[in-house]
Amino acid sequence: MSVPATTVTPPLADDLDIVIPTIRNLDFLEQWRSFFQPYHLIIVQDGDPSKTIRVPDGFDYELYNRNDINRILGTKASCISFKDSACRCFGFLVSKKKYIFTIDDDCFVAKDPSGQEINALAQHIHNLLTPSTPYFFNTLYDPYREGADFVRGYPFSLREGVTTAISHGLWLNIPDYDAPTQLVKPLERNSRYVDAVLTIPKGTLFPMCGMNLGFHRELIGPAMYFGLMGDGQPIGRYDDMWAGWCAKVICDHLGLGVKTGLPYIWHSKASNPFVNLKKEYKGIYWQEEIIPFFQSVILPKDCTTPQKCYVELAKLVKEKLGPIDPYFGKLSGEMVTWVNAWNELNPSTDVAAVKNIDAAAPKKK
Repeated sequence: MSVPATTVTPPLADDLDIVIPTIRNLDFLEQWRSFFQPYHLIIVQDGDPSKTIRVPDGFDYELYNRNDINRILGTKASCISFKDSACRCFGFLVSKKKYIFTIDDDCFVAKDPSGQEINALAQHIHNLLTPSTPYFFNTLYDPYREGADFVRGYPFSLREGVTTAISHGLWLNIPDYDAPTQLVKPLERNSRYVDAVLTIPKGTLFPMCGMNLGFHRELIGPAMYFGLMGDGQPIGRYDDMWAGWCAKVICDHLGLGVKTGLPYIWHSKASNPFVNLKKEYKGIYWQEEIIPFFQSVILPKDCTTPQKCYVELAKLVKEKLGPIDPYFGKLSGEMVTWVNAWNELNPSTDVAAVKNIDAAAPKKK
């Protein structure tokens, strides 16, 4: 019987954390065991902190509940949502790794058209470790994939690409629809497997879904704040949308890339469309003004870190979106609280914590 000459180490095993928000036992990890077991897990327990969450044996993990969040962040815990999957961003905050992969607990291993199980994490790692091409669209999609390249007419000066900060994956089975679409298409399932990875062009926003997402924590982590959602807030199910809009604007400003497409996961459970509508209805209305706001944002040249960009964006949220609803004034304040919490727990990334939006704004002469 042959024995391998060397042990194969999973890619980025020491440089990546897997963040999972949950309210239930994590039995779903059994299906992911062969892919996830070499990595460290950060589990963020939402809801009742007295409830015990069971994690299958053999996984290396930390588990944080609301009591832990309050203890670690103190008064800054106000920026972390309660009774909403937006609480996952606490895991981004306390991680010390270079990369993050986050997944929901109703997502399972998908299979490609040949029947092969898809290692979603490995594909995210590949996406993040290869460049993006946000300034010129390649009609063969990702030129860094095996069997592809830059097509005729693609500028040689742009072929080095830029560092990829975000890898956004997709889903088979239950699509990520809003409540009105769920109600109109209750039986629709996604069976289309598109074997492609695309760079989202500079200046183009996208609806980011947090259930199958990888990102470079050091480059864009401070912008991956999932906002104020859930308990006590007028809106839900827009946590990942908000993070995606903010992060994309900041990636464009900092010259970073965002990819979408592969990998696929199997999304197993459709949430209740009537419950979703109650959470979403203000967001559906507000987004018609929110999206033009993000499309028009121009950040100052002296915003050279994601923290500085995010504080400037918070100021603009207060100024431009505040008149829509008082919620946006509160949100902008917690965006700054988030940055201060990030700097406190990650002091090497940006030492300049900002006290409030008014202090961050240029003084009028």
